[in-house]
Amino acid sequence: MKYTKQEARKRRHFRVRSKVIGTAERPRLNVFKSNTNFYAQIIDDITGNTLVSASSLKLGLKAGNVEAAKKVGAEIAKLAVNKKIIDVVFDRGGYLYHGKVKAFAETARENGLKF
Repeated sequence: MKYTKQEARKRRHFRVRSKVIGTAERPRLNVFKSNTNFYAQIIDDITGNTLVSASSLKLGLKAGNVEAAKKVGAEIAKLAVNKKIIDVVFDRGGYLYHGKVKAFAETARENGLKF
């Protein structure tokens, strides 16, 4: 059976989500890419609350490119450190770890998040 790109991503994401769970001590850092924007949020899965969120849309960036992903990574790390969240579990959302996702993760690590 051949899956479309979106179906394959969703299958990878569900497979990863069966193993990756965010707790209060170590919440989940989730990413989502649309055609135009890049989104990230830190989630406590036990209570179901979003603790911190950032996006290229919120930052007023016009494109969802690698530079926008880096700025979102820096912003979410800054907001998380202000709330005393340092250790997180990275959920790449079924996306391959390269390009925007890799740039986001490396920038978030540089700005204080550990994963």
